Amino acid sequence: MRIRFTATAVFTAAMLCTTTGLLGAQQKSVDKSQPWMNPQLSPEKRAELVLQQMTFDEKISMLHGEGMAGSKNLHPEFKEVHGLFNGGAGLVITPTRLGIPMIQMSDAAYGVRDSAMNGRYSTALPSNLASAASWDPEAACSYGTLIGRELRAQGYNMTLGGGVNLTREPRNGRTFEYMGEDPVLAGTLVGNRIRCEGAQHVISDIKHYAMNDQESGRQVVDARIGERALRESDLLAFQIGVKTGHPDAVMCSYNGVNGDYACENRYLLTDVLKKEWNFPGFVVSDWGGTHSTEKASAAGLDNEEEWASFYGDSLKTAVQAGRVPMTEIDDHVRRILWAEFASGIVDDPPRKGVVDVQAGFDTSRHIAEQGSVLLRNERNLLPLDSAKLQSVAVIGFHADTGMISGGGSAQVDAPGDQAGGEWKRKVWFPTSPLEALRAKAPGAKFSFASGENIAQAVAQAKAADVAVIFAWQWEAEDFDLPNLSLPNEQDKLIEAVTAANPHTIVVLETGTAVTMPWLEKTGAVLEAWFAGSKGADAVANLLFGDVNPSGKLPMTFPRSEADLPRPTVAKPPAGSRNGTLSFKVDYSEGVKVGYKWYDAEHKPVLFPFGFGLSYTSYSYSGLTVSPDGSSVSFTVANTGHRAGAEIAEVYASLPESAGEPPKRLIGWQKVELAAGESKFIRLAINPTYLSIWDEAAKKFVRPSGSYRVMVGGSSAELPLTKEISLQ
Repeated sequence: MRIRFTATAVFTAAMLCTTTGLLGAQQKSVDKSQPWMNPQLSPEKRAELVLQQMTFDEKISMLHGEGMAGSKNLHPEFKEVHGLFNGGAGLVITPTRLGIPMIQMSDAAYGVRDSAMNGRYSTALPSNLASAASWDPEAACSYGTLIGRELRAQGYNMTLGGGVNLTREPRNGRTFEYMGEDPVLAGTLVGNRIRCEGAQHVISDIKHYAMNDQESGRQVVDARIGERALRESDLLAFQIGVKTGHPDAVMCSYNGVNGDYACENRYLLTDVLKKEWNFPGFVVSDWGGTHSTEKASAAGLDNEEEWASFYGDSLKTAVQAGRVPMTEIDDHVRRILWAEFASGIVDDPPRKGVVDVQAGFDTSRHIAEQGSVLLRNERNLLPLDSAKLQSVAVIGFHADTGMISGGGSAQVDAPGDQAGGEWKRKVWFPTSPLEALRAKAPGAKFSFASGENIAQAVAQAKAADVAVIFAWQWEAEDFDLPNLSLPNEQDKLIEAVTAANPHTIVVLETGTAVTMPWLEKTGAVLEAWFAGSKGADAVANLLFGDVNPSGKLPMTFPRSEADLPRPTVAKPPAGSRNGTLSFKVDYSEGVKVGYKWYDAEHKPVLFPFGFGLSYTSYSYSGLTVSPDGSSVSFTVANTGHRAGAEIAEVYASLPESAGEPPKRLIGWQKVELAAGESKFIRLAINPTYLSIWDEAAKKFVRPSGSYRVMVGGSSAELPLTKEISLQ
């Protein structure tokens, strides 16, 4: 979602009168005896009953937002509206005379945004990418549950989270908001997040639909991709997310897709989403992502945010002139009403209350522990032994006070931060790595250096048993990273420190992959991502072995940008203006996203998709595949001396005639194992995951021929294989 603190629409006198009239009805009491207030009726029936009672002006009012609570230039006539805001990203005026609550929206990518401006508190969860690295649907569920509860406690009844755009471009400034590069993993996890978020009785959301895979020129870029490639990659992630999570709303993206803006793209909004997937909810535009009235309405856009540039007076006039049929208006309104009833916000509206801070901390820390990925551990440097450790040098900018978080509309206000809401500002959460590590080894001597003076950091590293460097790479929406290197000469710092002390541990606080020219000189590397409110405690628990690492990469780490499908990020031409698709990105790699690209192009990588180390070891045996490919069975054993959790991954290669990349993920399971324990695993395989999109038949079909099923601990380590023939 885009945040802009300026008014972007001019309202006519007629619309001002309409809105004022609607607001005048806000004080009327709700008649609970009305038939649509019967919770035993279906959301469809209840929505239809309300629709029959609504005036034309009430319908128009529901199809657009009233701006943002933080807007600085609200029209004077809208002071009454402004007073109704709960302090979020948007407000939709509804017929409250009929008992239909206004929709109060808040950004909530990894926690409720802008709480400080309302004197409130929100838990910052680890980034969505960190959640994906847990490969754990239950963790995704707890993620959504926490956000749903905190939204309600702050008076919101709609979330603007649920990002699932695939990582086609790892330099994308919003990579941390998404779920990685594989559609099956990303779609499954975002679906479980949405399902449990919506269960808290908020209107749930999935975004940004679709192909919003870079931020550079996001308002003017046209994403070009073939139908089959689109359906097997980015749209498959959304399809799984919609079917698993049952969101109440879908947010269409800023960019164009194959020549039409996503928010006026009939193929995306109507043909696929509403007709093929039978999505019953409403489509909401990204903020300022609407570009037309009649075309957008006919294409299937139901609600314009943040203002009424196209869906206010312009839409009303178009209906009166016969250019937009009333049936379209009714369908838009009916879908929004359905979402209000289906989500539960009519029968169980939010009640402001005190957030359970400790519960939020516990959830955030647990997900950070499960999602952190151990990338390197030479000579078993980790876990650290507090009984033997004499001295530790902690190095890194802000490593004495906090850990960095992701920015933009995802940004959660940090406790004690008085500048909440400032756009594109780096925010460090006060979860001190230095103090968290010190608490684990109270008998050891700790020193600290910010790393800005490399000579000082080297001197402290030389004098210590172990050096721990906290390195960071900040991301936010509205811009892309120039490259995948660590900024501020951190590569140079790590090179110098590792040369001084080979027992150097690098903890990465990043929102995407990073290149590591210093990798072979380090003792250990832990990818902690943007780790949230209790990130420091999670890292300390992992480094000292209180928690055995189990996270695995949800995206490939390439060796360099030269290995990407596009070595440089495409930029908009000078003078580009919102409203015109002025340049295109041709996704010629098609379905070959992430590991599928590197496999097909025979490109070596720094770390493969699905990779992650543990403090114990695992073995696999006994692979069997059902004759029809509907299930896979095998045994996983913990062959080490510590309890741990292994993510067992299942891949398949399709018949050569299918023309697919060498393999694709078709299933996985996270398995808790005591030392020496083994477990028999049986996984059901969705037939779609063994299929390809048939453009002529307009459906997924499973090719006939020989399939190879592969099982193991990462996409690059698959010791079990079995061939089957499917017709």
